[in-house]
Order: sequence, then C-alpha cells, then structure tokens
Amino acid sequence: MTGAPVITSIPRDDSGPTIPFIGLAEGYVLSAFRKAGVPLQRIRPALEQLQEQLGIDHVLASRSLYTDGAEVLYDYAESEGDTPEARSARSLVVARNDQLVFREVVDSYLRRIDFADDRYARVIHLPQYGSADVIVDPERSYGIPIFATGAVRVEIVLRRFKAGESLADLSADFGVPEDQLVDALRVHTATAA
Repeated sequence: MTGAPVITSIPRDDSGPTIPFIGLAEGYVLSAFRKAGVPLQRIRPALEQLQEQLGIDHVLASRSLYTDGAEVLYDYAESEGDTPEARSARSLVVARNDQLVFREVVDSYLRRIDFADDRYARVIHLPQYGSADVIVDPERSYGIPIFATGAVRVEIVLRRFKAGESLADLSADFGVPEDQLVDALRVHTATAA
C-alpha cells in the first residue's frame, strides 16, 4: 500500500526528482521516527493528524512539530484506542515533568535543527560527525555539508588531508578545531572502508 509522498521532492525532466532543503529536513526527522522503531505505514496517519491539528504543511520540517507535536500525537493515540497506529504514536511520546515530550531518540534529532523566523528548518546539524559541528545550510555552500566553524566544506578538508596536509595546517587554514577535524575524518574513513 502506498500513499502520498512523505518527503517533499521536485520533479525534474532529466534525472528524476530532486530533494529541496525542506525535503531533506523532513527526511531527517522521518529517520528519527524510524530510528524510534515506528514503521512508515504507522507514521503516515500520525503525520496526517499532525498536519490537520497544527494546520501546516511540511509538518516534519516545522518547529511546531517540536513544540506541539508530542501533545498532538498523544491526543491522537488516545482517541484511536488500541490500534497499531495509536500504539506507534504512543511509542514516540513520554511524560516528563508533567509535560508530554518526544522520546529521547526523536528529541535528539529535533534539537539538531535550527529554525528560521517562519518556524521551518533552516540549518541541520548532522549527528553522524560526533563532536564535529557539521551542518547543512541551504544558504551556504549550496547545502553541501560544511563545518559550522570556518564554513569550509567537509569534502575540501578531506581532499586536502588525503593529499598529505597535516591536521594542524588544516585547522590553521580553516579555523576548525583539530578534534572536530579528527571526528569528521573518522566518519569518512569508516564509510570508505
């Protein structure tokens, strides 16, 4: 069974659809839901409920999901009873300090998004880089991952390191602390192996 796309894409004539930044933000949050163990067929009804209750499109990329989403999902789960969709929605939410919030795995993803004044995602801090603050910012470097400090593309640092430049030289050239360079290089070394 397939439904409407969950991730925003833009059709292209030549090579299939392309994903705009809002679609990247949606995919990033969707991966948090999936990491929490919720199957996509259970996420769709919850997203429809969130869009209806919050009155916004692109709910996965909206600050409203972070501020109001847990409560809406809990209310949805309560109204649906003991259905698989309700159980899935409940599995995303916990009560903490008399407040309904997202489970830690989802919350950790949402905390890595900076939101603009329009309440939609503006910058994503990528979690896979450990202590290195690597971001995707559609207004800088065409949305290609860069270090938050120094704003250099990760791929440029990686290329220069592979060419034999030292961490100290790269840190001095780009203003990125050496420990962040090491973490980013570890990620790329592990994925290349």
